[in-house]
Amino acid sequence: MKRFALVAVFAALALGPAAAGSPATNLTPVLAARDWINARETPADTRGKVVIVDIFTFDCINCKHVTPELQRLHASVPASELAIVGVHAPETPYERARPNVVSELARQGVVWPVAVDNSFAIWNAYGTTAWPTQLIFDKHGRLRKTVVGEGYDSDVEATVKALIAE
Repeated sequence: MKRFALVAVFAALALGPAAAGSPATNLTPVLAARDWINARETPADTRGKVVIVDIFTFDCINCKHVTPELQRLHASVPASELAIVGVHAPETPYERARPNVVSELARQGVVWPVAVDNSFAIWNAYGTTAWPTQLIFDKHGRLRKTVVGEGYDSDVEATVKALIAE
């Protein structure tokens, strides 16, 4: 428990008010990540697009249940309208090892950029409390919806379509 308290303190110091009290409502914390798998996502990559930030860990069964819907959206919505960005926040020591993350993402068919969040800086910045969590941002980079858990595929898709239509 002490480790998580220290992580929260360091995240609050590094990220300012977002981590210290109110959760972040923009893409800044995720785009500030330094360790990426598949590609590095930048502000230019997300500008003018609806963005789904999927906070997950690769060995979580609920997270694995969300991945097929994200894959379907990734394949069916033009890249000019939607960006999907993963944030891997590990639950176990095995999930912390970068080679294991790389291997599992490839095995599970995750092809979009994934930020490695071993320090839980991104997790804490958004006030995340559970795996999986999807944060859905509008074309202006503002957080519009948070979905926690699995089984909300139609809600995520409807939100994405509505935000694209705006």
